[in-house]
Amino acid sequence: MALIKCPVCHKRISSQASRCQHCQADLSGNTESLARISHIQQSNRLMNQSFLALTLFIAGVVLWFWGGEPAEGPRAYIAGGCFALGFVGYMITRVRIILHKRKSV
Repeated sequence: MALIKCPVCHKRISSQASRCQHCQADLSGNTESLARISHIQQSNRLMNQSFLALTLFIAGVVLWFWGGEPAEGPRAYIAGGCFALGFVGYMITRVRIILHKRKSV
């Protein structure tokens, strides 16, 4: 009996298990297709996070320059926060996407 990775949740399970004890995935069928589906779903989640961060970044820039001049007061703090969170979130998500694509399915 050896420990293997679950094709869905990637946690360690017994090679003789018929179901994953963590995610309850059925391991009696084709586990290669389960691994591929899990990889695609993770890619989609990362792309959605990237889109959300980019949207937040653009919203911060638009809010900063709304009305033709730079923002002042509370609007400047909100715009700067959106800008910074969006930029940092986008960069982190892009690195995660690159690392995820390097994993073999």
